[in-house]
Amino acid sequence: MIEVKNLTKCYGDLKAVDDISFSVDSGEVLGFLGPNGAGKSTTMNIITGYISSTSGTVTVDGTEILEEPKKTKKKIGYLPEIPPLYPDMTVRKYLEFMFELKKVKLPKKEHIDEVMRLVGISDKEGRIIKNLSKGYRQRVGFAQALLGNPPVLILDEPTVGLDPNQIIEIRKLIRNLGKKHTVIFSSHVLSEISATCDRVIVISNGKIVADAKTDELSQSFSGQQKLSLTVDSDSSEVAAELKNIQGVTKVVKQRSFSGGAVRYSIEYENGTDIRRDVFSAMVRLNAPILNMQSGNETLEDMFLKLTQNTETGGKA
Repeated sequence: MIEVKNLTKCYGDLKAVDDISFSVDSGEVLGFLGPNGAGKSTTMNIITGYISSTSGTVTVDGTEILEEPKKTKKKIGYLPEIPPLYPDMTVRKYLEFMFELKKVKLPKKEHIDEVMRLVGISDKEGRIIKNLSKGYRQRVGFAQALLGNPPVLILDEPTVGLDPNQIIEIRKLIRNLGKKHTVIFSSHVLSEISATCDRVIVISNGKIVADAKTDELSQSFSGQQKLSLTVDSDSSEVAAELKNIQGVTKVVKQRSFSGGAVRYSIEYENGTDIRRDVFSAMVRLNAPILNMQSGNETLEDMFLKLTQNTETGGKA
C-alpha cells in the first residue's frame, strides 16, 4: 500500500531524514516511534505531500506523490499533531466545509453521518468546536481525515495532551480504523505503540534503527529470547539442569527468597520454545515452578538502547 524508498530531507547541512526505506502493507497499523526531533513528523509530512523530499520516492497504492500529487493525496487522510479545526464552527458545518474543500464525490449528508458515527461524535454535531473537550476535538480531527474514505490514514501524535480515559478511547478508535484502513501512527509514547500497533519502526536522528513486529522487537534486536523462572528449590542442580536444555545459552541465578525459592533468568535461541523442557526438568528435580514468564526486554528498554546507540554514534 505504501512504499518509501531512499527518502532524504535536508535543511541546509542538517539531514532531518537520512536515506530511509520501508513499506506498509494494506490493513497494517504501523507505529512510527522515536524521540522528539528524530524525523517522524518530517517523514509523515513528505508521505502526505505537505512538504517535498530532497531525494527518494513515496508511492501510495501505486501512485507516486510527486508525479501525481492530487491523485495520491486523495488516497490519504491526515491528522496532524494539532488538528486543523475551525473552533467557531459547529462540528457538522466544519465537516461539510472540509467535505467541499476535499471535493469528495460521495453523498454529503449520508457520508458525514457515517463518519461522525464511526468516530463517536454524532451527538455533538451541533456543538461549537471550541466548546468541546480536547478528546472530542481530536475525534473531529479524525472525522475530517476520514472524509472521502481514504485507504491510508496518517496520524501524527494523536494522543498528545489527552487524559487517560481519552487515550483509551483513541486507542480503540485507531484499532477499529485499522480494520479497514492502512494506518501509520506516530508517537514517542511507548505504551501507545505497544497497545495499538501491529508493527513498529524506530527512527533516531533521521535513520531507521529497528523495524519489527511489536512483540518481536526485543528478540530481533538482541538475537536471544529470555525466560524468568522462579522455583521452590535452592538446589544447585536446578541451574545445571536448565543449562542442559537444548537451545539454552545462558542461565543466571538472579535472586534467592526466604523459604528457599530462587529466581533464574534463562536466555535461549530465537525460534525455540523451551517451556515444556523446563517444566519436565523441574518435575524430575522435584522443584515446583512458582512463576514462569517471558523475561524479554521491554519496548522501553529497546527504545532506549536503539536511540542512545544512534545518538552516541554506536550501531544499533
